[in-house]
Amino acid sequence: MEHPIFFLQQLFDLFGPKAAHFAHQNIHVIYSWLVMLLLIVLALLATKGISMIPTKGQNIFEIIIGGMEEFIVDITGEEGRRFFPLLATVFIYIFACNLLGLIPGFFPPTAKIDTTLSCALVVVPFTHVIGVMYHGPKYIKHFLGPIWWMAPIILPIELIGHTARVLSLTIRLFGNMAGHELVLGILFLLAGAFFAPLPIMTLGIFVSLVQAFVFFLLSTMYFAGAIEHAH
Repeated sequence: MEHPIFFLQQLFDLFGPKAAHFAHQNIHVIYSWLVMLLLIVLALLATKGISMIPTKGQNIFEIIIGGMEEFIVDITGEEGRRFFPLLATVFIYIFACNLLGLIPGFFPPTAKIDTTLSCALVVVPFTHVIGVMYHGPKYIKHFLGPIWWMAPIILPIELIGHTARVLSLTIRLFGNMAGHELVLGILFLLAGAFFAPLPIMTLGIFVSLVQAFVFFLLSTMYFAGAIEHAH
């Protein structure tokens, strides 16, 4: 369910019919660009005044980033630190996309399955890259089972299971964010644009955080599984 007016669509309409067509057909793309721009600016501002004696703003960012890093290490071990930039970026990007939908006139990119699928296609294949990095060709044995003659049975099951990871990450995030947009749209139509949606929008902040965290947590667990020596 869409908001009545999307500001970026209106802006693209000013640049001619081709730009307008692109914006209307790919609204999740243009709002993804906005999220990326905002995160880049925020990162530049956050790192501009780094000092040995931290300011209040620096303290807040250090607590958030440090807490995320320690959480990853608790699950994956020390080896997980090298994958912290990717996991943290995924979490922050998804959380920012989710929050964007709470602002009237803005569309959350995660309410389109294209966005959530693209995030899942970054995380899940990279899981296997990690497996090969740490275990070499022996990683393939994980898909073949403990006994060679069981390979024709185990291999299809493993392939289905890893494909299901992509679907799980994609559909869970997309379904929750699209559902939230639908509820907001119904309330806008039935009870006005100001009062009725406020409780749902407040709940939406919590939903945005939880959905980003679930994606982040599952991604971290997939990485931890690929690192384990059990493979």
